[in-house]
Amino acid sequence: MLKKSIVAVISVFTILIFAVGPVGAVTDGELDGNGHPYVGLMVAQDANGRPLWRCSGTLLSPTLFLTAGHCTELPAAHIEIWFDADVESGIPANGYPFTGDVGGTPFTHPNYDPNAFYLFDLGVVVLDEPMVMSAYGTLPQQDVLDSLSRRRGLQNTLFTAVGYGLQESFPDAASWKEHNQRVRMVAYPHLIQINGGLVGDFSLLLSNNHATGGTCFGDSGGPNFIGDSNVVAGVTSFGLNGNCAGTGGVYRVDRADDLGWLYSQFGDHLP
Repeated sequence: MLKKSIVAVISVFTILIFAVGPVGAVTDGELDGNGHPYVGLMVAQDANGRPLWRCSGTLLSPTLFLTAGHCTELPAAHIEIWFDADVESGIPANGYPFTGDVGGTPFTHPNYDPNAFYLFDLGVVVLDEPMVMSAYGTLPQQDVLDSLSRRRGLQNTLFTAVGYGLQESFPDAASWKEHNQRVRMVAYPHLIQINGGLVGDFSLLLSNNHATGGTCFGDSGGPNFIGDSNVVAGVTSFGLNGNCAGTGGVYRVDRADDLGWLYSQFGDHLP
């Protein structure tokens, strides 16, 4: 049974059909350095090894990488991932965009629909070999974000958005081809909307401005951590305009169907 209510689906689809686009990298942010070494840059490849698009994501364990569904959808058949804080300066020696630190197989949420990608915008990559690190991102408890809707002063609820470095808008799936930074960046957007309005019960709307930073087109799937923790509230999903301004949409991963899919299908790869 789908968790998204028909009212939410209709309202979001009606309002956003002409405006929503996949997004992703941090804008108005700062260099992350070694702050989140388990956040990586991925390039999706087709069955012939041709690069398709790039995204960000989070290692949840040595063998499981969390990202957005529109980052793993067909025709993606294979994923290559880099974990350097500065992938840009290592090109071409680091093999970008063909051979990363590790490769893997993409999987997309079973209810994902590319025509309404923001409803189930969740994907993972099962790595071909382990990436051992001292720390990893962590999945949230079920429905943990609902408490935020009852909190006064949403603008005081902060998140930590991490991604690989667009500081400008390139609103197309092949933005990895542009002359963009491939540097891990971090910003601290605050909560604008939850459980209603544009986001229904499946997404968050976070700030995107010069004061807090936010996300931009071309590098979706990066994590939005709760506060300064390593708990992934959601993955960067959609934007409402082509200028990377105002707000950014984050797909929540604390819902029962999302956690159920992750633990039932990939539990062997999770702590």
